[in-house]
Amino acid sequence: MSTSSPGAGDRLVRIGAIIFFIGALSTLATMAPLFLGTHPLPSIAWSLCMLMGVGFLTAAAGVFRSARAGSRER
Repeated sequence: MSTSSPGAGDRLVRIGAIIFFIGALSTLATMAPLFLGTHPLPSIAWSLCMLMGVGFLTAAAGVFRSARAGSRER
């Protein structure tokens, strides 16, 4: 009998998607001044762009966790 919930990694995938989209919006906001000819944003805005990678890795961890839980149920 397995104790894992049906969606073992679903929460990680959702959180990863949210973090990824925050990073994507930050990337768009950071790149916009370059195309509009205005002053660039401070470096903290550039570091927020790294959230895309963090979100991707978090979602991938959720997918692997779901796959591992699914293989244990067999």
